[in-house]
Amino acid sequence: MSEETVNIEGAVCAPPLTHNELIVMGHGAGGRMSHQLIQKAFVSAFQNTALNAGDDAALVEPGLRQKLSISTDSHVVFPLFFPGGDIGKLAVCGTVNDVAMLGAKPLYLTAGFILEEGLPMDTLKRVVESMRLAAEEAGVQIVAGDTKVVQKGKADGMYITTAGVGVVREGVNVSGVNAQPGDVVILSGTLGDHGIAVLGARGELGFQSSLQSDVAPLNHLIAAMLDASPNIHVLRDPTRGGLATTLNEIAVQSNAGILLKEESIPVHPEVNAACEMLGFDPLYLANEGKLVAIVPKEEAEKVLAVMKSTKYGEGAVIIGEVVAEPKSRVLLKTALGSTRVVDMLAGEMLPRIC
Repeated sequence: MSEETVNIEGAVCAPPLTHNELIVMGHGAGGRMSHQLIQKAFVSAFQNTALNAGDDAALVEPGLRQKLSISTDSHVVFPLFFPGGDIGKLAVCGTVNDVAMLGAKPLYLTAGFILEEGLPMDTLKRVVESMRLAAEEAGVQIVAGDTKVVQKGKADGMYITTAGVGVVREGVNVSGVNAQPGDVVILSGTLGDHGIAVLGARGELGFQSSLQSDVAPLNHLIAAMLDASPNIHVLRDPTRGGLATTLNEIAVQSNAGILLKEESIPVHPEVNAACEMLGFDPLYLANEGKLVAIVPKEEAEKVLAVMKSTKYGEGAVIIGEVVAEPKSRVLLKTALGSTRVVDMLAGEMLPRIC
C-alpha cells in the first residue's frame, strides 16, 4: 500500500507530520507535495465538510437564503512586477477567480500586506493602484485589510494575502466532484503564459520574449458561461501545478478518468520554445487567467461559443473528455497516437510564481 490514501471526499491524504520533517520549496509548488502538506498539517486539524470538498473555494450556507463562496490566497511572486501584471493585480484576480469557480458572483475582498522595511512608497502606491483597477474590472470592492512591516531582507519587498466572498448563483451546482463520463473538457486558452512571463522577468530564459502573463479576472466569463448553461459540472483555474495537476485533482474528486488530446491543447509558440529549451512540460506551468470547464456533452458547443465571444475566452477549445476508466487518472493521447499517463506535479517546478 502506498504512503498516500484517499478519504471519502476524494481528497489525497497522507500520514501525519513527523517531528523531523522540514518544509521545502516543493511544498509550495501546487503539486503532490503541496497536497500532502495540506492534508498533513491543515485538513487533518480543521476537518469540516466545506474544507474536505477540496475545491478552490469553500461553499458555505450560513443560514441565509443564498449560498456563499469563500476563498483566501497568499501571494509571494518574485519579481513584484512582470510583463502583463504585478503582485497586486495577481492578488485580486487570484481570489476573484477562486470564488467564481463555484459558480458565484464575487462581491467583496479583504487584503493583508506584509511590507519590507525600505520598500519605496511609490512601489506600494503602484501596486495598490493596480489592485484598484483589477477590482474595478472584476466588479468587486476591497472592504477591509491589514498592514504589517518586517525588517529589511525579510520579505522581498512585499507579500499580499487576499480573501474573498461571493454569492452562488441559484440553481447552480459546480464542484470538482461532479465530472461524469461523457462530459467534455474545455480550456479557455493557451497554457503556461504566466509561468514563462514571470520566468522571463527574472532573466532566466536566456532569450528575449514579448510574452505577457495571462493574469485576469474570469468572473464575467464564468457568468456568461452559466447564462448559456447552468448545468456546467466543474470549473477550475489551473494555477500552480498547471493543467495536469488541476485535472488530476478533479479526476480524484469525481472518481472518474479524463482523456486529453495533445493536438487540441493550445500552447503559445514562445512558451513551447522556452519549454523545449528548459525541459519543461506546458501541462505543468502556472496560469493566472485561464479556466477549465467540464460540461455535459450536449451543451459543450453552446458553452464554447459563448466563451469564444468574450475577452478572456476567445481562445477556448475542447481538449478532451471524461471517461469511466481508469478511475482517478488523467491520460493524454499524443500526436503520435500513443497514450500516456499524466500525473500530478511531483515536486518543485517554478517557485515564487504567484
